[in-house]
Amino acid sequence: MAIFYMEIRPVTRSSGRTATAAAAYRAGERIRDERTGALYNHSKRDDVLHKEIFLPSKLDRPDAGMEWARDRSTLWNTAEKAEQRSNSRAAREYQVALPAELSAEQRVTLARTFSREIADRYNVAVDLAIHAPRPEGDQRNFHAHLLATTREVTPEGMGPQTGVDMTGQARSELGLPPSRQEFRTLRARWAELANEALREANIEARIDHRSLEAQGLDREPRPHLPWAAVIAERRGERSEIAERIRERHRQRFAEQREKTQRSAHTENTERATDTPRNDVVRADTAREELEPRRETAIPQDMDARRQQAVRDWLKYRASLEQARDGQGNERPQPLSMDELRQRAVAAWRSLQARGAESPPSVESQRERAAGRDRGESEQARDTPGLSDDFSG
Repeated sequence: MAIFYMEIRPVTRSSGRTATAAAAYRAGERIRDERTGALYNHSKRDDVLHKEIFLPSKLDRPDAGMEWARDRSTLWNTAEKAEQRSNSRAAREYQVALPAELSAEQRVTLARTFSREIADRYNVAVDLAIHAPRPEGDQRNFHAHLLATTREVTPEGMGPQTGVDMTGQARSELGLPPSRQEFRTLRARWAELANEALREANIEARIDHRSLEAQGLDREPRPHLPWAAVIAERRGERSEIAERIRERHRQRFAEQREKTQRSAHTENTERATDTPRNDVVRADTAREELEPRRETAIPQDMDARRQQAVRDWLKYRASLEQARDGQGNERPQPLSMDELRQRAVAAWRSLQARGAESPPSVESQRERAAGRDRGESEQARDTPGLSDDFSG
């Protein structure tokens, strides 16, 4: 049975990985990292079925000056030297499971097609390596590693960052969708290519990149287990690590399902108990939010400031009354703008009647005038003049 598996992950320095080490391991070759001096020798690997470097179609010709990129060691050393930060991403890997139902030649053709599309889509170099299943593992586990540069390749060397490794701002300026959407597009495209290969081979099996929920399948997803735990269980041994991972996975899945059901129940209850009055209130609130705010600027005049404070206080009281309604109390009818204006005028007149507008005392005026005089004299004394000496 063909299965869908695709993992997209970066090769980052912050995790202790390098593009040269990744390329040497996947291609089964010997590569020295010119930046660090480390030697990675995996030339004894015998499970590499196919390896090949793909360049963008517009540069994949003898006179394009791209010979440096066709050499695996030169390519990935150049990619490493192009990055300066300690958390740089020098490469990005696309690992896919090849359908075991296909022949060896058909699997190579499928992997080459996907590699070519990635190279042309992002103008990058793609280092393809197809691996055979491990002797002690599942003999259907044919898979491919596509190690791609995070920058465009040019005859002069590495260019700007591209693809999913571009910053969000750069993608937005170019009118590109977010990186998350790009990941979905790549997953869907791989499933489409694999299904086309299965169809051309007259094989009924198909793969689906969608989630179990989107497929309408009511079953738990299987957790990812470490390779050592898988080998131990295949030998008939008990793996405590695998048991703990499965238990945590079941708990997490049960909590997520319970949360989803509780959310759906709450939404249905609110929809069933909703009243026309609530619709009217929500419509009024939405209309007020859509209306332009005419009084956002802070008034400079003291009278205008106090009037603004009264209006804000009345709006705050209205919001408190709406909040009480959510606790089971009866909600009053929403106030119209005329009623709010009338209440504001009444509150303003009440403040005037209580002497809120009384002028400041004579002593207060004298203190303010003295403070201004002191500030002006200090400012005049601290301000440098034309005759001051700045040489010292």
